[in-house]
Amino acid sequence: MLLSLLITAGLTAASAKEEKVDLDTLLEKQTFKKGDDSLPYRLLKPADYKKDGKETYPLVVFLHGAGERGDNNKAQLRHGVAEFAKPATRKKHPCFLVAPQCPRNTFWGGEQQDLILGLIAALQKEYRIDAKRIYVTGLSMGGYATWALLVKKPDLFAAAIPICGGGDPATAKKIAHIPIWAFHGDRDGAVAVERSREMVAALEKAGGKPKYTEYKGVGHDSWTRTYRDPAVLAWLFEQKQK
Repeated sequence: MLLSLLITAGLTAASAKEEKVDLDTLLEKQTFKKGDDSLPYRLLKPADYKKDGKETYPLVVFLHGAGERGDNNKAQLRHGVAEFAKPATRKKHPCFLVAPQCPRNTFWGGEQQDLILGLIAALQKEYRIDAKRIYVTGLSMGGYATWALLVKKPDLFAAAIPICGGGDPATAKKIAHIPIWAFHGDRDGAVAVERSREMVAALEKAGGKPKYTEYKGVGHDSWTRTYRDPAVLAWLFEQKQK
């Protein structure tokens, strides 16, 4: 098991420095509809994207946690999204990012997962998305959904970053070929750290080579430092299906 233990809880001054980004303006507010069902989402486009261009771009599917559920199509931007939207990140890693919002009192279950997959397919038809560079990441409830989507569509995603989530270890064989970097705090009181440990161990047993970072002394919020780490984003955008 590749285990990175981060001993200190503090961030360096450089990594903690914020770049002010107006997410509400920057990410387009849209709704995906499929039959009688609908899924609100926000979309970030590459800064240099042109409709008549030829270049293709990766797509990041960002899945929020339970606290961001609702119908305002905004709360899902609260955690993590800003790190992808910073000018420096957009310049270094131009991409599409889609952040759907799960309805209140609902989870990223089967029906919602189908809507997410339908949304991805619709975006692929409308924009020049590199089919070999579709990524999925999520935190807490979204971390669980990240594992679930990989199992549901194992040939779609080029890489995944599940944060403080968990899945079914019995499904590991289906997704062992996918580059995965999982994160969890060892003092998480909301989602037991064993959930990530079990998935990583099952993937290794199935022949996979997952990366795993466990933050020492950290509770449920293991996403802030993860998304702020340039090495994490660099790893994600390096991944490409063969």
